Amino acid sequence: MTQILLLSDTHAYCEKRLEPYLAQADEIWHAGDIGSGAVLDWLYGFEKTVRIVHGNIDDAVLRKICPKDLFFTVEGVSIWITHIAGHPKRYAEGIKEILLQKKPKILVCGHSHILRVMYDEKHQVLYMNPGAMGNYGVHKVKTALRFQINKGKAENLEVIEWER
Repeated sequence: MTQILLLSDTHAYCEKRLEPYLAQADEIWHAGDIGSGAVLDWLYGFEKTVRIVHGNIDDAVLRKICPKDLFFTVEGVSIWITHIAGHPKRYAEGIKEILLQKKPKILVCGHSHILRVMYDEKHQVLYMNPGAMGNYGVHKVKTALRFQINKGKAENLEVIEWER
């Protein structure tokens, strides 16, 4: 079993209330719009497996360090993390083609600042957007997701949230 802490759209803000959750995680995933190297240093400081993609607000330095897309497997589950994917009823341009080609079991994205988890029957993929954990944007509530990957499936999903 692997415990995952999933966040996105920190926009250069390190939410200290998240630290107990980060400490408990086996892996930390960030779906882009990191905002600063300080956020990277903060996350890597937990000495966990950290998987991060860059977002549309990230500068050239962060884009060099963090890829646009990550494809990997955890406990037999194929995962794709990208920043901008839209959502299952309206994917961004090019997303459907990659879903058909790569066939991930979990698609993680950010960008919208809207927490949304749903199963896309057509592409047989669990779509996960953790919302936003930063102080910038339209969201009124900061959100992140915690869940486990166990024996080939995601389970025990928990929403972490605080008023901004």
